[in-house]
Amino acid sequence: MAKRVLLAAPRGYCAGVDRAVVTVEKALELYGAPVYVRKQIVHNVHVVASLEARGAIFVDETDDVPEGKTVVFSAHGVAPSVHAEAATRSLKTIDATCPLVTKVHNEVRRFATEDAEILLIGHHGHEEVEGTAGEALDKVRVIDGLDGARTVIPTPGKKLVWLSQTTLSVDETLSAVAILKERFPDIQDPPSDDICYATQNRQEAIKAISAKADLVIVVGSLNSSNSVRLAEVALEYGAKASHLVDYASEIQEQWLDNVETIGLTSGASVPEILVEDVLTWLAERGFGDVETVTAMKESLLFSLPPELRKDLKAAGKV
Repeated sequence: MAKRVLLAAPRGYCAGVDRAVVTVEKALELYGAPVYVRKQIVHNVHVVASLEARGAIFVDETDDVPEGKTVVFSAHGVAPSVHAEAATRSLKTIDATCPLVTKVHNEVRRFATEDAEILLIGHHGHEEVEGTAGEALDKVRVIDGLDGARTVIPTPGKKLVWLSQTTLSVDETLSAVAILKERFPDIQDPPSDDICYATQNRQEAIKAISAKADLVIVVGSLNSSNSVRLAEVALEYGAKASHLVDYASEIQEQWLDNVETIGLTSGASVPEILVEDVLTWLAERGFGDVETVTAMKESLLFSLPPELRKDLKAAGKV
């Protein structure tokens, strides 16, 4: 039996995650430990543990940060109320919100000023959704899944617009939008696609592999929306089995029974070293033949948050 691995590209870190992680690393270098981070900087247990080991302290709320200290806001974004709370505690804030999430925040503010009702397609309780909805709580309705699209009852007479969380399944979001448009033909589209380029690209890459794979392994954490979606998309597009793991050590030997072709990818918050560990683990079990399947190239980079760039420049570290 010829054993092989089809390695998806692109995979792993996106520009927003890279920017957020480097922001915490640079803040630790510049200000010294501890640097506080509200919520997980990105949804990956390895990244969080690595930054904790370097002196980052992750907290749930700004109330958990001692007055006057430095706090980094995660890539998922925060509501205006969180900025206000930080100001009352005299915290030095560094906003590592992904610029693509910031774009959706700006859209919410714009449509709210037009007195529109915003149907935000996303997952209840997700940090990004909470931050985005927080821009105009009285005007945002969260649409969680297709059932949400089928059952939402907007305020009569209101102009409607739909927006979305950036890390959703592209296909499911389009299905939800189709339901909303059928129910509310006048609903307005966002000015540009809200689902981020990296989410779309990683889903396209795993789609290209799934039908050929007896097993798909997605490296990523359970609280990472885009990683969970990759495991689901793999099954939808023909993989016989699909599993999400944080580390190679979580792979179970029985998953490899009668398997010839393994598809491998990683979520947008996953460092490449974790994928390399999986490749090593698979090679030790006969899956040393690795073919990279490239769906598209990525070259986007984001600059560091302006407040951090300013301090790095003043310290002569730029």
